[in-house]
Amino acid sequence: QVQLVQSGGGSVQAGGSMKLSCIASAYAFSDYCMGWFRQGPGKEREGVAAMYADGTPRYPNSVKGRFTFSKDVANYTLFLQMNSLQPDDTAMYYCAASDRYCGSYDASDYDVWGQGTQVTVSS
Repeated sequence: QVQLVQSGGGSVQAGGSMKLSCIASAYAFSDYCMGWFRQGPGKEREGVAAMYADGTPRYPNSVKGRFTFSKDVANYTLFLQMNSLQPDDTAMYYCAASDRYCGSYDASDYDVWGQGTQVTVSS
């Protein structure tokens, strides 16, 4: 069974940086496509990074140029590097895996979710 275990998160001041990690089971890396999502207070879950089957990441305009999605294949680990963080980036962040869709921002396309990690950005 695919499992995703997240680490990282915490509090940072506006303008700061933070890196999230997500360790996936080996099976997930070969057969699933991955993404990162966030859900702020009173908001819907939104995709902040997704990866195409060829490993190319994509980002919505809200985080483009500030967030970087990468993976360490040897260690089955995903990373989300977040720079120039702003209070609007405050949310619970999740990594997710889909066995059907690659590069999607639609949360309903993902089957497996990490436990979530809180990111709080203060002004």
